Amino acid sequence: MSLPAALSSRLRRPSWLSPRVLRTEVLAGLVVALALIPEAISFSIIAGVDPRVGLFASFTMAVTLAFVGGRPAMISAATGAVALVVAPVVRDHGVEYLIATVILGGLIQALLGGLGVARLMRFLPRSVMVGFTNALAILIFTAQLPYLTDVPWTVYALVAVGLAVMVGLPRVTKAIPAPLVAIVALTAFTVAASMSVPTVGDQGELPSSLPVLGLPSVPLTFETLRVIAPYALAMALVGLLESLMTAKLVDGITDTHSNKTRESWGQGVANIVTGFFGGMGGCAMIGQTMINVKSGARTRLSTFLAGLFLLVLVVALGPVVALIPMAALVGVMIMVSVGTFDWHSIHPATLRRMPKSETAVMVATVAVTVFTHNLAIGVVVGVLTAMVLFARRVAHLVSVDSVLDPDGSTKIYRVTGQLFFASSNDLVFQFDYANDPENVVIDLSEANIWDASTVASLDAITTKYEQRGTTLTITGMNDSSEKRHSALAGNLGSH
Repeated sequence: MSLPAALSSRLRRPSWLSPRVLRTEVLAGLVVALALIPEAISFSIIAGVDPRVGLFASFTMAVTLAFVGGRPAMISAATGAVALVVAPVVRDHGVEYLIATVILGGLIQALLGGLGVARLMRFLPRSVMVGFTNALAILIFTAQLPYLTDVPWTVYALVAVGLAVMVGLPRVTKAIPAPLVAIVALTAFTVAASMSVPTVGDQGELPSSLPVLGLPSVPLTFETLRVIAPYALAMALVGLLESLMTAKLVDGITDTHSNKTRESWGQGVANIVTGFFGGMGGCAMIGQTMINVKSGARTRLSTFLAGLFLLVLVVALGPVVALIPMAALVGVMIMVSVGTFDWHSIHPATLRRMPKSETAVMVATVAVTVFTHNLAIGVVVGVLTAMVLFARRVAHLVSVDSVLDPDGSTKIYRVTGQLFFASSNDLVFQFDYANDPENVVIDLSEANIWDASTVASLDAITTKYEQRGTTLTITGMNDSSEKRHSALAGNLGSH
């Protein structure tokens, strides 16, 4: 390449600076920022903190991840999943402990990201992911019930009108987000009619200035660590889970691959920054990410602008935002809940086709999550349930067939299936030690040895035949089974 051509290549504008791409990214970022405002406020209320805590978190999460995240065009902000996890900290210990929890949670996420935890996503069953999504939807819906209890009847009317707008408007036009239209319309109506209904301003003070860097005012003691560590770990796991799920979804929509390890590490860094700026923490948002991607955004610019526009809107228009009726936000969150729930998963036709074990895993995930209000516990229980049911199912797929040579001197046992701790425990009882001839062959050409439990069972079988003077030969092992058997056979102690 000539020198002028090389210089021209180096000086060429990045793709996102082209007029067409830039326009798309700016408009997508603005739409996402507008859609973030009501949800950030609603999630703040779920967490039990002032709306500015959620708004600041949405700003810092989006801007930080625009630089350090692994999935371009993905939106991270304050979310319902994180709000539900950290709400008990605020309720029992106050906002300062929440901030400490967010910082520790970010450190845990960064550590897990560095250790490559993103690779573990491949072991997350689909039924657990569906249960996670459905449980999140249920918890978001139930979190709205306090705002529908002991309120004027006009609140119910406003919620109904808001829901009607959000359901009907997308059928006419999708140029403007329906939640934004519902919020603006209901706010204008309640102000014009001087209606006395709960508003955002009643929930806490909105920001009138930029967030300030600082440290949480908590004692630096082991007692503080004991209080915040469980919530920080839950927040880290839930945030990573939802973020990696969202990144995987965007990969499929855009036909591009993203760096999940970098995304995991980036989520941790963003939460650390958010904590130092007094935010409530967050993770990837499925709804806002879909708005961004479907608006045509594909670069980090839209993510950065979404956070920047959000801060400008709330700081410059704080008094207006304070007039928003809570009924409008409740309606938005009900629609988020309905849209999040996987209705196909509970359709009778789906339930008839789906294996009962898969349905059981989904139900276990949902039940535990809703009961404990902890998404991390629900996912862990779901994964453990899936593992137990899978092991139980695979264990029953092992079979042992036998055939006797015509001369009656040799009996061949053919073992078929996957041999591991669940399936090999009963293997020792599948042989007729007392009546077998002097030569026995165990053919493992259609089986695989996966663990020490299987080798121990084969040692036990060998011992039983040797005690009766029978010659046992084990044949047909593949390379991995042979390697595992030769390394462990005879070295696992008595049986």
